[in-house]
Amino acid sequence: MKKLLLFAAVAALLASCGGNARNSNNSAADGPATELAPAAGTVYTIDDLMPVAGDLVGQDITVRGYVTHTCKHSGKRCFVVGEDQNLSFRVEAKGNIGGFNRELVGSELAITGKLQERRLSEEYLDQLEKDLSEKALAEDGSAETCQAEIANIEGMKQWMQENGKDYYAIYYMDGEEYEILGE
Repeated sequence: MKKLLLFAAVAALLASCGGNARNSNNSAADGPATELAPAAGTVYTIDDLMPVAGDLVGQDITVRGYVTHTCKHSGKRCFVVGEDQNLSFRVEAKGNIGGFNRELVGSELAITGKLQERRLSEEYLDQLEKDLSEKALAEDGSAETCQAEIANIEGMKQWMQENGKDYYAIYYMDGEEYEILGE
């Protein structure tokens, strides 16, 4: 469970809303919000997906979760959580999804798309840790400001060592379509 909590913290750390500044509400030019039924097959909760995600990279899957955030500038990204809200999962708006409206926050969605993986190397994590330490010292003269982020990085490195991996995987989805559940 610690590994999965660490994933959520890192996902939040590394994912920024970025993108061009445009209204996150879909307009006729953007195409309608896609609310299609999920593809046939297994529908994963966020909690059920994480332990098997490595085996599903590159495959089309459907996940269920509650929207906690949509990027207000571009609408091209949202974050969903499972029932216990300990894990956060990033979904990029692709395919038939023109964007994620802010009104979706709090809604339960079934999102279908391709599971992706981003691998963070130990060298990348070392550089990130160094940059965070330097930033903290430059801002207020102490490294206390970024201790949570540094602790997350150390946790990732520990997981890599314990699991004999030379990378730390972050999973996300290129969402193709979604359905609002419970309406």
